[in-house]
Amino acid sequence: MPVKSICVYCGSRNGAQPAYAEAAVSLGQAIAEEGWRLVYGAGDVGLMGEVARAAQKAGGDTFGVIPKHLVDLEVGKTDLTRYVVTETMHERKKVMIMNADAVVVLPGGAGSLDELFEALTWRQLGLHDKPILVLSSDGYWQPLRDLITHIIDQGFADASLAEFVTWVETPTTAMDALRATLS
Repeated sequence: MPVKSICVYCGSRNGAQPAYAEAAVSLGQAIAEEGWRLVYGAGDVGLMGEVARAAQKAGGDTFGVIPKHLVDLEVGKTDLTRYVVTETMHERKKVMIMNADAVVVLPGGAGSLDELFEALTWRQLGLHDKPILVLSSDGYWQPLRDLITHIIDQGFADASLAEFVTWVETPTTAMDALRATLS
């Protein structure tokens, strides 16, 4: 059976709550301990760095993808199992999702939202059927969940949009959901 790969979208900053970094560390470690590969944005800063260092420390396989214009800004983590530098952000997102079996979104900013909504839109359009999990550490993503409900209620998306996202509160529940959907 081939190794499963989990794409993690997350912030290049740690955010305001310690729970965000704690979740990144726990998730990175759990992915590695499960024998799965971490696919992420190849940065060594913020939650990106936390999830990657935790996966590496636990002996995990790491696949990082970074566009050349962010190598310095996000401190490209070159000691990964596989380190890919792309020309553009769009290429980065495509390489990440094409090399993953599932997506998990940790807290993050505009970039994480961009990644999530591209993956969600592609799923809505039938371009992939990969599970998309949103890990709402310390309730971080609740406003997003409310917004998606609002979009559906206002007639701008079919109710199936909500079915494409699995909302989880902890790395443990994320891993349980991943095991259930990827088995």
